[in-house]
Amino acid sequence: MGLSLNAIAPDFCADTTEGQIRLHEWIGDDWCLLFSHPKDFTPVCTTELGAMAHMKAEFDRRGVKLIGLSVDPVSSHRRWSQDIAETQGMAPNFPMIGDPNLEIAKLYQMLPEEAEGAAGDRTAMDNATARSVFVIGPDKRIKLIILYPMTTGRDFNEVLRAIDSLQLTARHKVATPANWRQGEDVIIVPAVSDEEAREKFPAGWDAPRPYLRLVAQPG
Repeated sequence: MGLSLNAIAPDFCADTTEGQIRLHEWIGDDWCLLFSHPKDFTPVCTTELGAMAHMKAEFDRRGVKLIGLSVDPVSSHRRWSQDIAETQGMAPNFPMIGDPNLEIAKLYQMLPEEAEGAAGDRTAMDNATARSVFVIGPDKRIKLIILYPMTTGRDFNEVLRAIDSLQLTARHKVATPANWRQGEDVIIVPAVSDEEAREKFPAGWDAPRPYLRLVAQPG
């Protein structure tokens, strides 16, 4: 069984391209986006790491630290970074975790515990399930998990949209509807009574159904 939402994100020490870290200590009071790759020098992942480097300022603005993981050693990550810079216009500007013994991939249940061999003995297809996105909150709990196949590049604009929702709904007793974007109406959660809602949202709301109360996004 995989890790579940709201579980404590497993802590670990690891070597990265920016030195050794302990995950929980490194996160501190921020949010964290941890995303994994099955092998260095893979084509889809090359484009993803370049895209994240270009988008880092958007994550910084939201107080989200980026950290990548690939099932290869840090020395390989550094060589790969040169390719990413040359083909994508920017090298990763965030730490990349080395996981040559598959320890973190197994800890996060991206690979089965019985997976054999070290990184050098395995192909990207052997590690195909190491294509996860984990959003971790300041409380060190997992807020979002997305798993992609190797053939589908990740849409990090969608990850940003989800983080906007996670951060908004952590501050207010609201939920976000399908296809919601920053600034659009939100939903008052069912746990909030109409009486409490009148105090929180004195300007009122629209209710096409008693259980579906739409209100302007709170500040």
